[in-house]
Amino acid sequence: MRRGYRFGRSRLKPSPMADETAHTYEPAKGHGLKHDPFNAIVGPRPIGWISSINAAGVANLAPYSFFNAFNYRPPIIGFSTIGWKDSVANIEASGEFCWNLATKALAEPMNITCTPAPPEIDEFEVAGLTRAPGRLVAAPRVLESPVNFECRLSQLVQLQGADGIKADTWLILGEVVMIHIDPRLITDGVYETATAHPILRAGRMGDYFEITPEAMFSMRRPGWPID
Repeated sequence: MRRGYRFGRSRLKPSPMADETAHTYEPAKGHGLKHDPFNAIVGPRPIGWISSINAAGVANLAPYSFFNAFNYRPPIIGFSTIGWKDSVANIEASGEFCWNLATKALAEPMNITCTPAPPEIDEFEVAGLTRAPGRLVAAPRVLESPVNFECRLSQLVQLQGADGIKADTWLILGEVVMIHIDPRLITDGVYETATAHPILRAGRMGDYFEITPEAMFSMRRPGWPID
C-alpha cells in the first residue's frame, strides 16, 4: 500500500486521519451541527439541470444536486430526487429527458427553476429561458445552455437503506443519445471544461462553486511501479 506520493525529490505524506478530537456521529442518530454536513462534504457536485415534458406538452425544468456521469460506453448519466417530483413522473411516462449545463451566466435562471411550481407550470417560461427542440427526444433543451445531453431512460430505481427499507428517493439513469456543444468551448478538438464556467453545488442552503480556468490543474496518471 502506498503511504505517500513522490513528486521529484520531495515526498508529500497524507495528513493523519482525524483522531479522538474529530466530530464523529452516526447519521441515523443526528449530526449535532447547525447544518447537516453530508452534502457539503460530498461536494462540490455537478448540477443535474433536467428538462422533461408531460403528456399534455407542458415542459418541466428543475435542478438536482445529486447528479453525475456513471459510464462511458454507452454514456450514462443519472440524478436522484427526494420525493416523486414532476421530473420523475414525466420521465417515467415518456422515457426521455435532457440535461443542460448550468453555468455562472445561467445561475439566476437556474435557481428560479428550483421553485416548487405545480405540474401545469412551464419553468422555462417562469425563468425566461428558451425551449430548443431535441433531435432524438421530445423533451426540450435549454437553448441558452452551452451544452445539452438528450437522454433516454435506462433505469428508474427506488433507493433503500442497508436494512432494506425503501427511501422516498428515486434514482433516474439515462443513456445519452445526442450531445450538443457550443463550438466556442472546443479548442483544437478538445472540450475546455473551465471555459464554460460551470457551477457546482456546495451544500448548505444555497452555496455554489464556479469552475474557472485559474482553478484548474493537471496531474499525470501514474503507471506501475510508480516512478
